[in-house]
Amino acid sequence: MPNLKDLKNRIDSVKSTKKITKAMQMVAAAKLRRAQEAAENARPYAERFDAVMGQLAASVGDSESAPKLLRGTGSDDTHLLVVMTSEKGLCGGFNTNIVKKSLVRIRESLRDGKTVKVVTVGKKGRDVLRRNYAEHLIDHVDMSDVKRVGYGDAQDIAKSILDRFDDGEFDRCFIYYGEFENVVTQHPREQQIIPATFEKKQDENVSETTLYDYEPSEEGILADLLPRGVATQIFAALLENAASEQGARMTAMDNATRNAEEMVEDLNREYNRTRQAVITNELIEIISGAEAL
Repeated sequence: MPNLKDLKNRIDSVKSTKKITKAMQMVAAAKLRRAQEAAENARPYAERFDAVMGQLAASVGDSESAPKLLRGTGSDDTHLLVVMTSEKGLCGGFNTNIVKKSLVRIRESLRDGKTVKVVTVGKKGRDVLRRNYAEHLIDHVDMSDVKRVGYGDAQDIAKSILDRFDDGEFDRCFIYYGEFENVVTQHPREQQIIPATFEKKQDENVSETTLYDYEPSEEGILADLLPRGVATQIFAALLENAASEQGARMTAMDNATRNAEEMVEDLNREYNRTRQAVITNELIEIISGAEAL
């Protein structure tokens, strides 16, 4: 049985931890509001952009005149995975879930004889993947100095990916990130960005029979917009990731604070029982000594 001093020290230690987790929860809540607004404000633009690009892509089809970013290389031998995680931990299973999603693709691709290359954004994902698939890591993007995600950060990542595609280093590219739903729920998501894919959505304001004349041609517009589309998708993913990270951290720190409170209550009960036992033993010793006299 621990003595009173040990129990008192442990209670003080848990109380100190509780103060830290409570402070981290409040900081995450403040950051979450900004990150959530940024992610939600970016969604309509990204969805509308995809809708317009989808209509253009459907009109071009798989013709030889279609841009390479749309039709692909004609091969499916090399996959590039861009795994986006956080720079810091203490955010529950947020990073783990994203990495697990990417590991499914890595194992399937390797099993099918594909070549897999991995680019990590955020050191938490890199640390996990480096333990088992270090030979597949080809690049890392350090976001530790970024206070708030901007479009320029997405452009830098997109430029690196597009340069590798132009050099023939891969055939298909996937990004992995956490899609924000609410404070409690964040979904790990896989999205193919090269060759470009678009969900078929009918615009409510446009009839299926509506015809457009494009100047320049559809191919020319796509050649100009597809690289921007890659940057837009990466930017939206970074914003979703930032909101998901803060939501997951807020939830994790709230749970840690509650656990600390319960632990303090249990330790206080144990401390009181131990103190009562010590007092009882001292009284017994005094009474026994008095009777012996």
